[in-house]
Amino acid sequence: MNAKQERVKTGLSGLDSVIDSLRIGDNVVWNVPSFAEYAAFVRPFIRQAQKDGRKLCYIRFADHPPLIENDEAEVFSLEADIGFGQFAEHACRIIKAQGRRTFYIFDCLSYLLSSWASDNSVANFFRIICPYLYKLDTVAFFAVYKNHHSFETISRIRETTQVMIELYNDGTSLYAHPQKVFERTSPTMFLPHRFDNAEVFTPVKNSLEATSLFRTLCTAPGAGIRRAMDAWDREFIRAEALLGTNKETEKNAAKEKLVSMLMGKDQRIIYLINRHFSLSDMLEIKNRMIGTGCIGGKSVGFLLARKILDNRQGRPYEKYMEPHDSFYIGSDVFHSFIVHNGWWGLLMEQKTPEGYFRAGSRLERLFPEGGLPPEIKSKIKEMLDYFGQYPIIIRSSSLLEDGYGNAFAGKYESFFCSVMGTPEERYEDFFRCMKLIYASSMSRDALEYRRSRGLEEADEQMSLLVQRVSGSYQDHFYYPHAAGVGLSYNTYVWNRNIDPEAGMLRIVMGLGTRAVNRVEGDYPRIVSLSDPELIPLSDIHNKMRYSQRDLDVLDVRREGKHCVSLMQITKGELNFDLNEFALRDFETERRLEERGRLKQHIWILTFQKLLRGSFPEVMKNMMNILEAEYKNPVEIEFTLNFTEGSEYVINLLQCRPVQKSARSGAAHKLGDTQHNRILLESNGHFMGGNVHMPVHWLVFVDAEKYSALSLTDKYTTAKTISIINKSIRALGKSAVLFGPGRWGTSTPSLGVPIVFADINSFAAICEMEYDAGGLYPELSFGSHFFQDLVENGTFYMALFTGKRESVINFDEIARFKEISGTIIEAEAHVTDAIKIYDTGGRAFLNSDIETQKAVILA
Repeated sequence: MNAKQERVKTGLSGLDSVIDSLRIGDNVVWNVPSFAEYAAFVRPFIRQAQKDGRKLCYIRFADHPPLIENDEAEVFSLEADIGFGQFAEHACRIIKAQGRRTFYIFDCLSYLLSSWASDNSVANFFRIICPYLYKLDTVAFFAVYKNHHSFETISRIRETTQVMIELYNDGTSLYAHPQKVFERTSPTMFLPHRFDNAEVFTPVKNSLEATSLFRTLCTAPGAGIRRAMDAWDREFIRAEALLGTNKETEKNAAKEKLVSMLMGKDQRIIYLINRHFSLSDMLEIKNRMIGTGCIGGKSVGFLLARKILDNRQGRPYEKYMEPHDSFYIGSDVFHSFIVHNGWWGLLMEQKTPEGYFRAGSRLERLFPEGGLPPEIKSKIKEMLDYFGQYPIIIRSSSLLEDGYGNAFAGKYESFFCSVMGTPEERYEDFFRCMKLIYASSMSRDALEYRRSRGLEEADEQMSLLVQRVSGSYQDHFYYPHAAGVGLSYNTYVWNRNIDPEAGMLRIVMGLGTRAVNRVEGDYPRIVSLSDPELIPLSDIHNKMRYSQRDLDVLDVRREGKHCVSLMQITKGELNFDLNEFALRDFETERRLEERGRLKQHIWILTFQKLLRGSFPEVMKNMMNILEAEYKNPVEIEFTLNFTEGSEYVINLLQCRPVQKSARSGAAHKLGDTQHNRILLESNGHFMGGNVHMPVHWLVFVDAEKYSALSLTDKYTTAKTISIINKSIRALGKSAVLFGPGRWGTSTPSLGVPIVFADINSFAAICEMEYDAGGLYPELSFGSHFFQDLVENGTFYMALFTGKRESVINFDEIARFKEISGTIIEAEAHVTDAIKIYDTGGRAFLNSDIETQKAVILA
């Protein structure tokens, strides 16, 4: 006989007659007025299960009295406060371990609302657990309290379960009303039945008794109106009712409740939020939210930074700050998306060590093909109608993102939506981008990062931050006048007169993507806020080479961001004074004019005039205030636009705490080095603080030989470096990696195309200038690559070998044993470009911020 046809007794013969007994596989949901009614039907079921020799388990998580007595069942306790995702994961693991044909009693699901505050999460939990139990040929009892959930939640539970029975209590009698009984029916099955005794359930057949019963139920206090509302909305309505009252204790308690619902679990961040946000502020966030759950780390950081500055006495930054009208897509939508598309089992597989990358890769491929629940789709369309045809950006804002110690810089995606199409076209563009951001949470780079930070088992959900793009139109282009990254502590001190406490900026014209990413042939302006006009490379030749030539802009005729040259932009009519950012290159203009090729003015982006004004001081003071509140250095992202009156306004887009340096402390004085072999010496252009570390291996990618490789072999070189990286980790070596151009690039013409996860075991990396091959270091302080270095504690150097301040002694290095052949296997011409020298632990890397000197000695 098919197992699903096997009958199971409820312990109440009268009820068995009404519903034609239970079947193996049935999940039974009791919609009850109170705990007492649920217990009245659970107790007979427990006794019957014991009598029939069934294996019985009790899943305990609620505050109500226990449903079992003594040793009637094996008890598994779960904590709902760990969050929906981990709670569901733990429940599934318990069920899997118990095997097939186990019977279950669950506490009342309504108690999960006290921890999750979201009907949607309760429904999602049941939609996950019910099919899982069904496949394992179990029988399970659940309960929900009447008038505690929205119609939508009860409807989803009813659609998923096999049996749903509503219980009524009119004060004198208890009634059982089957709402759903899978694949069973009878003329009276779906009528209310009065519970006379275990053997007798009497159907309510006449209209008089039915009308009297339901009339009594409908006039019960809170019936109907309360039930139609989501538990999430009820919390906010209760809080809103306190506004305008003098009930300060209740208002503060309500605010703290909303903070716990919306803003995450990082207690250092929660302390700052409770310090700076009011109850009204929390309600405003909810009003701009789609779905339920947390708004994520990026959204929290951006809002917190703005509120800290806004709360300063006298509001001195109000005149500089551009307002925002952002929206937030809650973290529960991410889980709803997964449940809706039937991928929860795959997500559970991804949580296992063996499935961490394999299942993650499958989810990354599947996410772009998924659909959304209809109610979320309609809310997104309403939001897009609000923004109209203005460009917007969808940004990742995961639960773990932008917290203390976990920046996730560049690990998750963000996308611009700039298409001026029909509402449906704009929705499709938005949803496509939304799914790609969800997919990026399962990218190998993101998973590697989480594993490296010990976060592979953490509950990571993807919320989204939707912002109006700051900027203005120039013909069909749309972009901010300037954008950039700011750091309150300047880890990159290239001159001994620079004060690192003053901070630094990395600023570009156009979209800020060029400030956070390393771009081929283009360089942002690095600004030390203790001396804004000081630049790392000061001669006119280097001013031109290491300046920005192209801008990232939005083209409203096409999807996404696009690169246009500065010359192309300046052909049009700008809506601001370019002299704020650029200097005329009269020398180049003269040469072109002599050749009859001068078509327009030639500009070099130096931001000189802007940096001579109040802007650097304003940025320094803002970041100092944020650092003082965070009690930690911070990184911000911002845009700058000029008003019609030529005043500038700043849009603060992001703020997160960052590490000052993984290695800090007193300098190791270098002193007299005449008795040491100097392998490398550099004055300036390093980052990582004062260090004194042993060096076991020196790993070189030969610039000339690398440049001569084919494109395929350059990628093979990157894979080979990854193998060396794994060997360093396995052998516990301290190694320094040298290569031409840039590390961490995706473009072979800029350097070895490799991701940071494949070089993260090196204690130090060095980017070397190779002028003949057009390969140059990129002083990328403030970029996502920079954040990887800081978080990992990797020391960084840039060597400009054509300058006297940089010396590398290849003859001395070659005296060490060359061990490449024992570590790597590849084509000869590839391995010939890579050399590994074993110093036997006799070499040391020393750096001194005060003297701006870094050396490797042996």
